Amino acid sequence: MTPWLIITLVVLGIVVLLGIAVYNGLVGKKVETQNAWSQIDVQLKRRHDLIPNLVETVKGYAGHEKETLEKVVQARNVAVNAKGVAAQAEAENALSGTLKTLFSVTEAYPDLKANQSFLGLQEELTATENRIGFARQHYNDVVSIYNTSLLRFPANLLGNLFGFQTAEFFQLDGAEAAAVRQAPQVKF
Repeated sequence: MTPWLIITLVVLGIVVLLGIAVYNGLVGKKVETQNAWSQIDVQLKRRHDLIPNLVETVKGYAGHEKETLEKVVQARNVAVNAKGVAAQAEAENALSGTLKTLFSVTEAYPDLKANQSFLGLQEELTATENRIGFARQHYNDVVSIYNTSLLRFPANLLGNLFGFQTAEFFQLDGAEAAAVRQAPQVKF
């Protein structure tokens, strides 16, 4: 064997091993992204399961708030049937808005605010909202790492070759994002 043939085979072997390492890294990051999305999905399912119980409890005390209750149920149904990250984020943001409306309506009913079932459901929903927030943050962190890896050289070449695509971030919609970014007002 000639030295050039040996050098060529060694270089080719290194390139193949590098390609395998990059490909496996992209696969690992893609799976981690899918897992992070599954964690959000689990928390959203928990949230969706709590809402009918909450609506029924409120209905017993505030039956004439039918329009608000219907909006919550409708927003929940849209959220349950949403497909894809962007559609899911939009539906969940709408559901959050209707839940805020529901909780503001319940302020007018002292008996409801003192009801143990309602308080328990409200506490569970608050805890679930916190879990959703943490899951969203983790998902977006993982998506950021995956997308960055996919855009770097030489992973971008292999990613395009094997059909890897960037993942979508789970983002707040315009109105909710503006409300979150706005400084709270303190009045005495």
